[in-house]
Amino acid sequence: MPVKEKIGIVISNKMLKTATVAVKTKIPHKKYQKILSRTKKYKVHDENNNCQIGDIVKIQETRPLSKTKCWTLIHKIGQLYNI
Repeated sequence: MPVKEKIGIVISNKMLKTATVAVKTKIPHKKYQKILSRTKKYKVHDENNNCQIGDIVKIQETRPLSKTKCWTLIHKIGQLYNI
């Protein structure tokens, strides 16, 4: 079974070794076929605390690391904006 990977934007890095990443997906409405944008937040394990708010990152699913954290950071892709 392939490993799930997603690309998202870091929206919080206040926790120790954890970042919150928002992933946007586009889905069609079942009846009207209009494209809708959905956002889901994931808690991501960031071992070295090198994520900053606004970074675009790639995350990968892993075993459960805590109650809410089951994703880990693969690498930073770029930066969306500076704060």
